[in-house]
Amino acid sequence: MGDADTPAWTYDTLKAWDHAHLWHPFSPMQLWLADDPVVIVRGEGNEVIDSEGHRYLDGVSSLWCNVHGHNREELNEAITAQLHQIAHSTLLGLTNVPAIVLAERLTSLAPVGLSRVFYSDAGATAVEAALKMALQFWQLSGQPRKTRLASLVGAYHGDTLGAVGVGYTETFHRFYRPVLPDCVRLTPPHVWQWQDRLSEAEALDRSVAEARDTLAREQETLAALIIEPVMQGAAGMWPQPPGYVAALREITSAVDVLLIGDEVATGFGRTGTMFACEQDRVTPDLLCLAKGITGGYLPLAATLATDRVHDAFLGEAHEGRTFFHGHTYTGNPLACAAALASLAIFEADDTLRRLAPKVDQLERQLAEEVAPLAHVADVRQRGVMVGIELAADASARRSYPARDRIGARVTVEARARGVIIRPLGDVVVLMPPLSVREDELDRLVTVVREAIVAVTEP
Repeated sequence: MGDADTPAWTYDTLKAWDHAHLWHPFSPMQLWLADDPVVIVRGEGNEVIDSEGHRYLDGVSSLWCNVHGHNREELNEAITAQLHQIAHSTLLGLTNVPAIVLAERLTSLAPVGLSRVFYSDAGATAVEAALKMALQFWQLSGQPRKTRLASLVGAYHGDTLGAVGVGYTETFHRFYRPVLPDCVRLTPPHVWQWQDRLSEAEALDRSVAEARDTLAREQETLAALIIEPVMQGAAGMWPQPPGYVAALREITSAVDVLLIGDEVATGFGRTGTMFACEQDRVTPDLLCLAKGITGGYLPLAATLATDRVHDAFLGEAHEGRTFFHGHTYTGNPLACAAALASLAIFEADDTLRRLAPKVDQLERQLAEEVAPLAHVADVRQRGVMVGIELAADASARRSYPARDRIGARVTVEARARGVIIRPLGDVVVLMPPLSVREDELDRLVTVVREAIVAVTEP
């Protein structure tokens, strides 16, 4: 392992240091310390390669962020070229070329009306910025009572404290509940479909009616509603019916509540369009972007705002209307250069047009090979975002005991067969890079099917 520029650490040394010093995210550390870690050292195309030379299809895009594959020449060259200019310069009191050009490019691609770009470095920080913008906007607009936020039941918007407050997943966040703010919760359509067995149309009508009543009742104190358009990601891969996002936009506009679109996961082609809110022809007041923004190469996030929101912060310095918020690496030139290169690849490769038949293939193969399995309760898909729900009794949707760790065991089985996927409890998540080939999709579905059968039908 290693090359001329990299120390040839042995696997045993790396394992010992990892177990002695690293604290892994979203990982039961007691189990981690009892296992042999997979040490990734390289990436090629849509695969990652470990220290022992084993190759794995990257079935979750390195946690939903890789877009065009690993070791993409154009991205490598863009980062290297920028590195020879300057690696970092602050946006506090200065500006830089990649940040300027990327802001122009993002606003030209985003839904019409989103004209301002505020940079940060992760999905949660993009959400935090949006929440603080919304709250300060109303204070500056002479409506100081608008201090509350609304979100969807079961939502997930990141792990910083403000993002947790508008999200909340019991498994992830129960320890912080005493300090979380009071948030208005709207019931998304999938809850009615799952709990009451309503049709999609009936569930949509009920959710829209509830949202209309709740937002009207709470409008005097509500600053904003935040949603993941089209597909709730870490909540369990729950899709929304066409028209739901448009209805929420109509309602929030009518009661003068800002709409925040969290497209950290759904942006940059994941649902089949550049941004998911395009599918309902919606422009939110604030749009949160991250993950795929750099093609999955460097940390970068952006919060896009309309002129209405931005202009409320204008005024003489002594008026104190400034948005006092920022990060050390805001608008980092290296990351912005990578993002510009990624957007150029979208055009050069005609990525979105070429994605459509792959989405159809994935849907067809999942329906034929995975959905009929005895312990698959549901297969949910938007674009290349897929959640496969496993259950002890699929027809009754009776869950497995948590101690059985069925979803985690399926991912281990898939990894043994050369495919990396991740679970959300007992929902197995697939989200390959947009550059995934047809034969790789076939491999992905085949391996996932084999892994599910091996764990649930031994």
